[in-house]
Amino acid sequence: MLANLESFNLKNKTVAVALSGGSDSICLLHFLNSKKEDFSFTLKAVNVEHGIRGESSKSDSAFVKDLCLSLSIPLYSFEVDAPTYCKENNLTLEEGARALRYNCFYKAIKEGFCDFVATAHHESDNFETLLFNLFRGTGMDGVKGIEEKTAKGIIRPLLKTSKQEINDYIKINNLSFVTDESNFDDKYTRNYLRNNVIPLIKKIFPNAERSASRFGEVISLDNDYLNEQAKKQATIYPDRVEITPCHPALFSRAVIIALKNLGVKKDWEKVHLDDTYSLLEKENGKKITLLKGVVAVKEYDKIVLYKEKTLNRNELPFSIGEKEFNGTIKISKASKDINLKDGFYLDYDKVSKNAVIRLKEEGDTFTKFGGGTKSLGDYLTDKKIPLRLRETLPLLADGKEVLAIFGVAISIKVKVDKDTKNIVKLDYEP
Repeated sequence: MLANLESFNLKNKTVAVALSGGSDSICLLHFLNSKKEDFSFTLKAVNVEHGIRGESSKSDSAFVKDLCLSLSIPLYSFEVDAPTYCKENNLTLEEGARALRYNCFYKAIKEGFCDFVATAHHESDNFETLLFNLFRGTGMDGVKGIEEKTAKGIIRPLLKTSKQEINDYIKINNLSFVTDESNFDDKYTRNYLRNNVIPLIKKIFPNAERSASRFGEVISLDNDYLNEQAKKQATIYPDRVEITPCHPALFSRAVIIALKNLGVKKDWEKVHLDDTYSLLEKENGKKITLLKGVVAVKEYDKIVLYKEKTLNRNELPFSIGEKEFNGTIKISKASKDINLKDGFYLDYDKVSKNAVIRLKEEGDTFTKFGGGTKSLGDYLTDKKIPLRLRETLPLLADGKEVLAIFGVAISIKVKVDKDTKNIVKLDYEP
């Protein structure tokens, strides 16, 4: 059997083959077309013309179109401009073409053309990818190889099939296909591996591809387990990710989880993971800048990753209403029968007309409930407010005297008491 389709759950689904016209995709189309009745799925095809090889590429797409017409297989055709896309996004032609191709696949799924897109990746492709990632520098994610199925609807039925088996299938079934001449151009890294390096490896180790495939399966299982354990060390909030100390193998994965949640999908390196881990031995408040605006900081017994904000340092008048100030501030009137423990309330009439909303400044002081005036910095330290937040918290201040710290505390100077006539509630959403 060329491929085992049992694990893909294709019953009553629609599968579109990513059909380039090359031997691999032609083999996959023919194979799935012969199995669609047995497994009760509908077969379609998707073709992407990348705009790279001029008339040759267009001729390949025309071949695909004619083939699908002759087999009564619905086809969704795309045309993209890979060279321009790569130039605009500073990508290699390989990277850009792949990104555009998969965007087309995801579009076909999203629009309801199909439930799955089946690509013709095979065992040799898997070995090639493993070597490519290994030589370029990668962790376990890279050496586990290509996924047989993804959460986004990509399936690869031929992944455990050798290239020789595909060639034999093409010959036995007398299938016509087109040849992409760029596959023989060794200026592309993957082509060089495929055409020069891998044949030499297979001379010494004939079963290298099958062995690498088994290795990838083992690594994938181990990697999935470690990632699940790492997730337990990373607590995700809307504005940050907190990581608890753990074994370096888990900690590095937790940092990657944090980076992804903060919008950094790639480009991190081992040095970023190592530098973040080193913060565990540093003093509280020590921080480092990683990449793309993400900062890691030591906060007591945890490491916190967050994106630095551009702060609004302008002063705002104190008045009833909602306003933006490094978040959303809401100042609203409250009735006298409220429970003062349910939020932050102050006596509106005790606030000086000179009071403003601003950020922390040198020399600020705060008088807490129960009396006792401290420097604002010392008070925030006593309250264990992280250093990363101290510079961003909105304050209600009269000169250097802080009357309220939004979301944290109200000074006794503006405390609600039995004589209070106008009560105001302070709300703050970062």
